[in-house]
Amino acid sequence: MSDLYPLGQPYAQGLLEVGDGNEIHWEVSGNPEGKPAMVVHGGPGSGLSAGNRRYFDPERYHLVLFDQRGCGQSRPHAADPATGLAHNTTAHLIADMERLREHLGIDRWLLYGGSWGSTLILAYAQAHPERVSEIVICGVTMTRPEEIDWLYRGVGRLLPGPWEAFRAALPPGEQDGNLVAAYSRLLNSPDDAVRSEAAKSWATWEDAVIAHESLGKPNAYTDRPDDALMAFTRITAHYFAHDAFLKDGQILRDAGRLAGIPGALIHGRLDLGSPLYTAWSLAKAWPDAELTVIQESGHTGSPAMRQAIFEAIERFATPEPGRREQ
Repeated sequence: MSDLYPLGQPYAQGLLEVGDGNEIHWEVSGNPEGKPAMVVHGGPGSGLSAGNRRYFDPERYHLVLFDQRGCGQSRPHAADPATGLAHNTTAHLIADMERLREHLGIDRWLLYGGSWGSTLILAYAQAHPERVSEIVICGVTMTRPEEIDWLYRGVGRLLPGPWEAFRAALPPGEQDGNLVAAYSRLLNSPDDAVRSEAAKSWATWEDAVIAHESLGKPNAYTDRPDDALMAFTRITAHYFAHDAFLKDGQILRDAGRLAGIPGALIHGRLDLGSPLYTAWSLAKAWPDAELTVIQESGHTGSPAMRQAIFEAIERFATPEPGRREQ
């Protein structure tokens, strides 16, 4: 595998007021005169990962990372039960990205991310296609109801023990209904112990799915600090209980709005939580995107997936012959 770039450090960072009492944390690294790019983190509610800087040549890229509402260093933090989530929706996050772009004086940018970040990137690009130069996605999701149902119910056929424990952690009267919505209610309980147990049960199920994959990392979720875990589970359940605040099939149906935006879709064939069918469906509907399937990779990636991401971002660092950057 090619060596990634040194981690480097941001040369500027801050908090941006985005309304509704929220401030989002952002940081910028690389070359201020370079090609603008933004990393959109997953979760929802995971917060930015500084390691993503290593995919971007600091001489050629002007790179933006940010924490979405309620997580990371953004304020207020969703680990605090007093932090409401009514103003934390996909539409709010899209508006936050636009406000940050304007704040930083960026005209157009490349977007990179995966998992939930994939859904947010696609929703943003469909809302503001003129602001997106290219898209690189690893672990393609569109967060449709069928995808949510698969992750929190369907995969249980492959992991019956862990799924039964995930289901059994709910009150008896809610074990046969919408499990995600039931967890969201527990994660918003006024009782600290109820919230804590729900967060642990949710993360334990997420761990079971990841650990079952080839090259999956054990305890990827439960090893997080308590505040980070609470924000992640609370925000994720909130979004997924509301079908990501998107109409069913919206992103796939509106794929035509991505026309003219070059895309690199990189997906693991062994991705258990987000099966390849989603990436394949999007690639068929988006002619400007190229799908690369990583044979040995699951949702958490592999050396071959990291290489494919690196190569895609390298390729987009320089405009293709005959193609002008606008």
